Amino acid sequence: MSTFGYLCPLIFMCILVSSHAQLQPNFYAKSCPKAEKIILDYVKKHIPNAPSLPAALIRMHFHDCFVRGCDASVLLNFTSSTGNQTEKVGIPNLTLRGFSFIDNVKKVIEAECPGVVSCADIVALVARDSVMITGGPFWNVPTGRRDGRISNASETLSDIPAPTSNLSTLQTDFSKKGLDLKDLVLLSGAHTIGVSHCSSFSTRLYNFTGTFGTQDPSLDSEYAANLKAKKCKSINDNTTIVEMDPGSFRTFDLSYYKLLLKRRGLFQSDAALTTSTATKSYINQLVEGSLKEFYAEFAQSMEKMGRIEVKTGTAGEIRKHCAVVNS
Repeated sequence: MSTFGYLCPLIFMCILVSSHAQLQPNFYAKSCPKAEKIILDYVKKHIPNAPSLPAALIRMHFHDCFVRGCDASVLLNFTSSTGNQTEKVGIPNLTLRGFSFIDNVKKVIEAECPGVVSCADIVALVARDSVMITGGPFWNVPTGRRDGRISNASETLSDIPAPTSNLSTLQTDFSKKGLDLKDLVLLSGAHTIGVSHCSSFSTRLYNFTGTFGTQDPSLDSEYAANLKAKKCKSINDNTTIVEMDPGSFRTFDLSYYKLLLKRRGLFQSDAALTTSTATKSYINQLVEGSLKEFYAEFAQSMEKMGRIEVKTGTAGEIRKHCAVVNS
């Protein structure tokens, strides 16, 4: 739904301003001038001790933006007063990590400037800074997002692209958020870092057609055999973790795309990127290009994603604690 939705029942009385225009570089320059440096310093201090967190934090940012826009609704806890199951407990979010890291950053920021910097901006900035300080790309994060007050677990399944999706489903999921096929290929490139649980792809190994024992023919057979023998030894394994980009899962590089072309993408949604001429051609361009070119393209798509359905101005609120709406 448009961010203007219920605010403008009489269109002729409303001046509609794109929310995109209201995010701006260094939004807190006057209200909390040290905010971005405080966040970066915290990330620089703590991320080296938690090298798996950058992937978790960029995933959190992605999952936040795809449900109700980039409004930190993914951070909200269940409260008995509303009786509402929040996004945090939605199936796609059960393996999200990094909530305590965001809470700790918020505490440090609140000590400097109480009630000024949104949790939504903290999520966006922390995702960027954690990737950047571990040698990955830098992207611009204009700020001024405000925090949402609504979070529904039921919306996660319909809005967050699933690892089992085919290309047409992915294209629909992304276009609903104003992202195109190029953005899909580039943002999937974040799978160059991080890990997954077997449960996200075990159907490809054991039950692809709905008959037990069938394997996804689009998955390289040698890779599949290795996964079954050494990692996901049964379809019921929900705990084992697997590198999404084996061999360089902590390095933000082009090897993810090289693996896709060898039919070694871990998820069906990874393999799906090679099923259309347009997306495969774009993967080939990335692989044949430089890391610098990939970083520049990735940065553009990340900035675009960070603008999805943002709340600005007087919409939403600035939460005091990221896990609960203000009372």
